[in-house]
Parts: sequence; structure tokens; C-alpha cells
Amino acid sequence: MTTYEPALDVAVQAQATLGEGPTWDAAASRLIWIDILGSRVHTYDPSTGRRTVMATEQHVGAAKPRAGGGLVLNLRDGVALYDDEGDPATGFRWLHHEPTPGRRANDAAVAPDGSLWAGTMRYDEAPGGGTLSRLTGDGEATTVLDDVAVSNGTGWSPDGRLMYYIDSPTRRVDVFDVSDDGRNVSNRRQLALIEEGEGFPDGLTVDADGCVWVALWGGAAVRRYTPAGTLDRTITLPTPLATACAFGGPDLTDLYITTARVGLSDPHPMSGSLLVVPGAGKGVAQPAFAG
Repeated sequence: MTTYEPALDVAVQAQATLGEGPTWDAAASRLIWIDILGSRVHTYDPSTGRRTVMATEQHVGAAKPRAGGGLVLNLRDGVALYDDEGDPATGFRWLHHEPTPGRRANDAAVAPDGSLWAGTMRYDEAPGGGTLSRLTGDGEATTVLDDVAVSNGTGWSPDGRLMYYIDSPTRRVDVFDVSDDGRNVSNRRQLALIEEGEGFPDGLTVDADGCVWVALWGGAAVRRYTPAGTLDRTITLPTPLATACAFGGPDLTDLYITTARVGLSDPHPMSGSLLVVPGAGKGVAQPAFAG
């Protein structure tokens, strides 16, 4: 294993309560990220430095680009579509509305077939209180996992045949086989286990070599695991609450890392900011949601 000490930059200086979900929007050449508890969707164009912030009326677990423009949002009470992400008062509609008292949305990811795999969790993080569901572009929802505590990182191997998944309190990064039609997963097994005292696995991304990069909540690090589950690289961070990571930039070589400051009595100046490691690796182009 190599401890990797790259040039770490602050892409966006911010004080997000719970920064999460970095996603490269190739069509718009920008990064989308969110503040879950701040109910904000942020965008950042690294070529110009332009930033936007959109408020949502509910806690937002994820925001992803749509194939036809706009955004799909995993919100507290369900999954919604924004036709015009610049003005939340217009172009909003529910794709799947399922409010559940005490539960909110969390991380989500778009599969190779354009479906959204959206996670939920209880605010009290009770075991079994969360789910992972698959939503098609027309709003058909199927529960994939129904015994989850904190549904978090989800991603696919470059060939789409494997899906990686994190339920954070288990400390595991799991891997599933994906059916030929992409609708189902099976044969769940452990890829990696985060050691006691090293934090909890949170968001993840998969690179062009099929390696899995995992942000460690409370671990002040991002780790890379090979497809065989071997830890081969660690990026240490100055702030403890790393939440998620994703490759972005025109060549998908820059690793963006979201962070949080919730619960920190003396947060580091970078806590809550969007960080970037230029030239960290090579990512895989992510599909837009088909809805």
C-alpha cells in the first residue's frame, strides 16, 4: 500500500454542513455537489471558476444531471426532476413521491443503463431503516435492498458487470454481480473492510482501471482498493469528515472530494469545502439519468 501525498487544492472554499455527492456533468463541463443538511445544490466550473447555488425546500441527498437537461434530485420525500436547475420555483415535479416520517434521502448514483439507484436512511440511523431503490426514467421504482442503515456509496465497474455498495455502519465495501439487463444484483460479498478506528466508508467512485476509491468519514482520508480488494493507495486529508469523491475535469483526471463540518467542535478551515487532487488518476464517464 502506498500513502499518496499529492498536491491537494481547495476547489471551492465553503462551509457546507454536510457536503456530499460530487458528480462531473460532462455536458455542461461542471461539477455538481450538494450540502445535504444545508438543502443546497452547488455547481462549479473549474475552467472559469463560476459557481452557482440552488436552495431546495427539503434536505437533498444527491443531484445528478439528466440526459435531456436539468437535474434529478434525491430529496427527503422522494425523487424529483428539475427542468430548470437555475430556478427551483419552475420546472419542478415529483418522479417518485414517497414521504416516510423520520427518513431522508442519502447518496444516489446513475447506472450504466441510465436508471437512478437512490438510497435512504433514517435520521437516527436506525439499522434496517433505510433502503436502496432503482428508478427508471418513467418513474418505475423497485426496492433493491430494504435492510439498510445508512445507504451510501454506489458505483459500477467499467464494464458494468459489477456494482459496488456501502452501508456505512457495516464498515464494508461490498460488491454484487449485475444481471445482463442491469436491473438486478446478486451474490453480495465483501470487497474490503475498514478497520476499527479508521473511520467509516462513505461515498465511492470507480476509476478506469476498475479500482474503487472510498471516502472515509471520520478517517481523514480517501482510499483506493484494487478490484481484488487490496488497498494500494491512501490520500490523507487535513479534515476528518471526507464524504465522497469523483473524477472530473475535461480528461476526468482530477479527483474531487466533498467534506463536512457537522458535529465538529473546532473544524479545520477546509472542513465543508470542495477539495481537488489534480491528476490523481483516470475516471470513467458517468451516464446521465434517463428521465
